[in-house]
Amino acid sequence: MPKCEVAVLGLGLMGGAALNSLLDAGVDALGFDPVGPGSDRGSSHGSCRIFRRFNFENPNYTSLSDEAHAGWIRLQAESRQTVLTETPVLEAGLPGSAMLASSRAAAIAKGRPDPMLTATVANKEFPAFALPDDWDVVVQDGGAILRTGVVMRLMRSRAGNRVIPERASFTPHHDVVSIRTVTEEFFAERAILALGPWLGRALPTLGALLNVTRQAVGWFKPTRPDTVALGRFPIFILDRGPNDVVYGFPDFEQRGVKAAPHNHGPVVGPDDWGPQATEAELRPVGDALAGPCPGRGRANHRSRRLPLHQHRARRPPARCGRGIHHRSLAGFPPNRLLRVFRPWCEVRACHRAKACPTGHRSVLRSRVLLSAFPIFSIRLSGYRGLAGSAT
Repeated sequence: MPKCEVAVLGLGLMGGAALNSLLDAGVDALGFDPVGPGSDRGSSHGSCRIFRRFNFENPNYTSLSDEAHAGWIRLQAESRQTVLTETPVLEAGLPGSAMLASSRAAAIAKGRPDPMLTATVANKEFPAFALPDDWDVVVQDGGAILRTGVVMRLMRSRAGNRVIPERASFTPHHDVVSIRTVTEEFFAERAILALGPWLGRALPTLGALLNVTRQAVGWFKPTRPDTVALGRFPIFILDRGPNDVVYGFPDFEQRGVKAAPHNHGPVVGPDDWGPQATEAELRPVGDALAGPCPGRGRANHRSRRLPLHQHRARRPPARCGRGIHHRSLAGFPPNRLLRVFRPWCEVRACHRAKACPTGHRSVLRSRVLLSAFPIFSIRLSGYRGLAGSAT
């Protein structure tokens, strides 16, 4: 029976990066995933993700982001393909926004100049915006668009025959982990689980603490494309109030402005990838981008995606090396054979991995709908498409 030192189950961005890092370090590793690059399933499908160096979630992310950035740059240099497209990140929100205060503090803690701007200055620098005068604004360097589709193909190619393109199950024993596919059984000294929305199914004990939620993503067509083009328009995150955050990208693919809610949608199953995103799901995003706009066009293409799991008991993100959870799981041998990518160790490039305590459900259900802010001075009409599936 084939043996290896480490088996990686799930080869999205996180699992693929783990496998590549292990192989680069000379570790005898195998990766298992029936889904190949270009699929519209999983947490890492689609063309892009946001990379942020300074994160409002927790300042511990900065060091992790720096390590990740160095790795993406190495991959870019070795492959001679565009992996990262450097782009500023604009974060704006209501006065006193805790999100912006945390992001600002993370930058200052690393010795960066204070990134705070006035709304007037931000609107002048990025003419597509019409941010309210009293809003807090932070513009960060260190941001980038990660070309997810390119990265997925590169990582799979680099791993070569160390990838087993089959569905796999695992059974932990005292000193080994059995990995079984339809055709063969493998034994690994340790296993890394990077299973995205399927993690709860693989680990029922952990699954009791997790939920999968649906997230709709859309491409919005502007009336003045030049104002939202790459180089004139930033990655943006808008904090419009409690449980009302919208993020998006410049139009770097000539498809329109890709935008989505950063909040959690309805709870679904890991295999519930349909139906296509609806006009109703995308309406709050359109309102955030364009403000009251009776003449705004309808969606002409929609999709959906599934982010990662929500954690029921909120914990601050711990420093966890390469994004691998090192604590033993209840019900499994305490020999650290299994290592699980934590939902909180969210790669900045994999923004679809969301973590939120289930205890907040009542807040989400009784959410007060805020009046739409006319954030953009241009009108973004219609959706060109949606980024695969999101939960």
